[in-house]
Parts: sequence; structure tokens; C-alpha cells
Amino acid sequence: MSTAPFPYKLIATDLDGTLLRDDDTVSERTRDALAAATAAGAAHIIVTGRAVPWTRHILDDLGYDGLAVCGQGAQVYHAGEHRLLTSVTLDRQLAGLALSKIEAEIGPLALAASRDGLDGEVLVGVGYRVQEGPLPVVPFDDPAELWSAPLNKVYIQHPGLDDDALAKVARATVGSLVDVVMAGAGVVEILPLGLSKATGLSLAARRLGLRASDTIAFGDMPNDIPMFGWAAHGVAMANAHDELKAVAHEITASNEHDGIAVVLEHLLAS
Repeated sequence: MSTAPFPYKLIATDLDGTLLRDDDTVSERTRDALAAATAAGAAHIIVTGRAVPWTRHILDDLGYDGLAVCGQGAQVYHAGEHRLLTSVTLDRQLAGLALSKIEAEIGPLALAASRDGLDGEVLVGVGYRVQEGPLPVVPFDDPAELWSAPLNKVYIQHPGLDDDALAKVARATVGSLVDVVMAGAGVVEILPLGLSKATGLSLAARRLGLRASDTIAFGDMPNDIPMFGWAAHGVAMANAHDELKAVAHEITASNEHDGIAVVLEHLLAS
């Protein structure tokens, strides 16, 4: 391999569907490619929609000790120190107003929410379909419970609309009050207005003295679009949502086939 410097000073990777394979592991090939890129001078920041409590165990398993942007940009987390550096919360009054407006448009929603903090619980309401995961959720049936502590985000599902349709109608209805993103299958989120992965990534990059022009970003879902808009180069996985592929500079192999490694190896060799 060439000894020329790696062309990017920052590698930003989404987690689910991007860095992680479908079994929540990272391949040896991808680990080796990231290690080679960091040895060549690049920093690596994980940028995920998951809040810190749902990310921390994965970072620990990976032996990852750098900065991670969690909660769709709401949280900058120091994995090595297990410390939350910044956190943005959702205005609960605005969120409640947004939900009532959406429900007035399309009928009742199933709700869940992510509480703020290092140990913030995920609350799950009646009818909300939860994906299997390693962390417990806290069921609630009294709507007041949803608003009883600071939140990073609210998740919405609809019995009759798919994710894309729900995100579209929610954005059209309340896009001036809150941000609405589709972050994965069954995951449509209500966030503070103006918050995105790009917001959190820019804060984390600044702490490292790095800029957008230094950055290559990898992702797979529409919630990665702002990150691609911020970074100098955006790489969509083969398994990515069509909306992200449409704005990517490059499309690589899937998360199951070492898509990140494919790109990094090429950059390291060229």
C-alpha cells in the first residue's frame, strides 16, 4: 500500500445497516480497514440515530473509545470516558402540539419516546411495534407518563401507513414545528427543529479540530441525508434507501459485504 496520506481526516459512519452487519457485528475486514485509515491519520466518528443507552453496549463491544454522535445528532458521547458531552432535548409542548396536529390529519398514532441522559429509558405506548433488541423498554399506558421527563425524540407509527408515507404526511403537517425523519424500518421520529446528524457531527468534528471538507461519510437511510450534505463525500451502502442513494457521491457494497472496507481500501491503495 502507498504511504501517501489518507485523503480524508475524518470518517463518519452510521451504525445500523452501515458499519454493523445484520447480526450487529462488524467484520474483521471492516475493522482492519478502519484501523489502517486511522493509522494513516484519519479520525473515526460513529454517527447513529440510536440514543446513547442503545448505543453504548455496541461501542463497548467494538472496543470503540472515540466520540460518537447519538440520538440523531442530539447527543455527543465520549465512548472511552462513558461521558455525555452535549445533549439537546425536544420541547415537549411543541412535540405534543405536533402529535395532535398529525393525529387530526391521519388518526391515532402509536407512540414511543427516548428519554434524555446516559441511562435514558425508551418508553413504549400501546400498539407500538418494538424491534427485538438487547435493551429493555418501559411500557406506558398513561399519556402523561410520556411527558414526565426530558426527551430526545418521539417515535411514531400508524396502523395504515408505511414509513415513507407516514414521514411524508407528518413532515407536511408539522414540518414548521419539529423535524421528522425516517431512520429505519418502522422508525419514524419527531426531533427538535433543525436537529440532524449533521448538527451533531459538526459539533463532534469541531472538538477534533476537523471540518466538513475533511470528511467522508457512510450511511444507508434518509436520516443520513443531512450528514451527506455536510460532508465532502457521501457514500451510500448498496442496501441504502433510494432517497439517500439519490444524493450520494458514490454507492458501495452492502453492509453485509464490507461496503465501508471496499471504499477505504481503495482510498488507502490509491
